[in-house]
Amino acid sequence: MKLDFSYYMPTRIIFGCGKLSELETTPYLPGKKALVVIGASGAMKKHGYLDRATKYLKKNGIETVVYDKIRPNPVSEHVEEGASVAKENNCDFVVGLGGGSSIDSAKSIAVMAVNPGRYWDYIARGSGGGKTPTGGALPIVAITTTAGTGTEADPWTVITKSQTNEKIGWGDNCTFPHLSIVDPELMVSVPAKTTAYTGMDAFFHAVETYLATVSQPTSDLLALEAVGLITKYLPIAVKDGTNIEARARLAWANTEAGICESLSRCISHHSMEHAVSAYYPDVAHGAGLTMLSVSYFSYLAERNPARFGDLARAMGEDIAGMSEKESAMAFINGLKKFIKNVGLEAEKLADFGIKREDLETFTENSFYAMGSLFDITPVKLTKDDVLAIYENAYSD
Repeated sequence: MKLDFSYYMPTRIIFGCGKLSELETTPYLPGKKALVVIGASGAMKKHGYLDRATKYLKKNGIETVVYDKIRPNPVSEHVEEGASVAKENNCDFVVGLGGGSSIDSAKSIAVMAVNPGRYWDYIARGSGGGKTPTGGALPIVAITTTAGTGTEADPWTVITKSQTNEKIGWGDNCTFPHLSIVDPELMVSVPAKTTAYTGMDAFFHAVETYLATVSQPTSDLLALEAVGLITKYLPIAVKDGTNIEARARLAWANTEAGICESLSRCISHHSMEHAVSAYYPDVAHGAGLTMLSVSYFSYLAERNPARFGDLARAMGEDIAGMSEKESAMAFINGLKKFIKNVGLEAEKLADFGIKREDLETFTENSFYAMGSLFDITPVKLTKDDVLAIYENAYSD
């Protein structure tokens, strides 16, 4: 690998069981009045996380306003509405409390609270205006309650423009969280299926950032460790969500994978999944990635097997004496076993209402909305290639 890279990871991370309570005493909060962004499902209220967070913030001298409309696949309309609430209430920072959708939305709300126009004016791909947010963003605090997206350790935010079915990731230096709290105790309440979906998302972040043509030494080290940890501990957490060791290991692996997304990038596997859940928002991101994964990575491994052997070894596969191509296939076999071990083997695209005739639409959308990730994929993929990957995944 050519040593030619930049390293920028400015987020302060407070990690460990019980760390949510440090909101009460930490000197690192970046303001005096916070907009707290949570999901519309009610989980943050049901489990008491919202009450605890706002209580701790109050004891630390912070006023709070709550915005609670965020969907699992968040949309630009709620970003703009949340930004209006922040401005109307003179909030000087934004807290994302919950999974990736809430934290991503908090990042985007923080941008729109201090910049004019519409959110899509600042999106670089698809129908976006490509403008630079010259106002920067309000400071962001991320409190993650799932081990899935790594958004607490990267600048990326994924939002959908529902009118045009564009689900696009975007980020800037100003959208790195100022402070992130990762408390594995908050993840014990996550249901088994959601644990599986979010864990697979983190797994693929690590895999993709390792394969990306822009990977670097630090992202490689963290990605391989994350792959190993998730392979070992995700099946345990799916079977027993109260296993705090498994939850803690997964939380760290997820944060590692998020750091990898700051230093390297995801590849076109994500472009292809974004197209699926842009049109079918009930498809959880991790579910979509999993259903596409065997077809996608098989296509890459057959054409450029380099580095797949490292991933296979990280998953615990014995590749001693294997050729480069054989070790790449060992990763594919390991991936199939892993998907089975977390209970997602039976899920198919058709189960979510997706039709074969949708696949051409997905293909076009994946290049239009998230085409830049194809540029850093280690195999050059044409639209015919991508359609073939979708077709194979659909048939499987």
